[in-house]
Amino acid sequence: MAKGPVLFICVENAGRSQMAEAFARKHGLNAQSAGTIPSSKINPIVVQAMHERNIDISNNHPKTLTPEMIEQASLVVIMGCSIEEACPKPIIAQMQKKLIEWHLKDPKGKLLEEVRKIRDEIESKVRDLSTSTEVLHAMSS
Repeated sequence: MAKGPVLFICVENAGRSQMAEAFARKHGLNAQSAGTIPSSKINPIVVQAMHERNIDISNNHPKTLTPEMIEQASLVVIMGCSIEEACPKPIIAQMQKKLIEWHLKDPKGKLLEEVRKIRDEIESKVRDLSTSTEVLHAMSS
């Protein structure tokens, strides 16, 4: 039986973690995303940037991170804790989950040109993750 998904977490689940989830799925990974303080909607500039990669996230909605999501995950990737109080690292550590931290800029309030750079960095990191032997082992039975 396969283990749970890669769980991508950012504060609002409106940008970075949504892009990471979409790229992970494109690369064949079981993935989901969530936020510690979710926004009411996906960042429209992020939707536009992903559309340029032929990935439609326009119908996605920000999701609230739950303990169950962390428990079910085979790997947790934090996209950057821009709000220290909202950072889930202590909870993830308590649950003894494998954690990777990516220090990425938040696309919130950024112009499309900068969001493209963030998107491309996320795509590169997800591609590397999808071919990592360690990650594939963590996700297999």
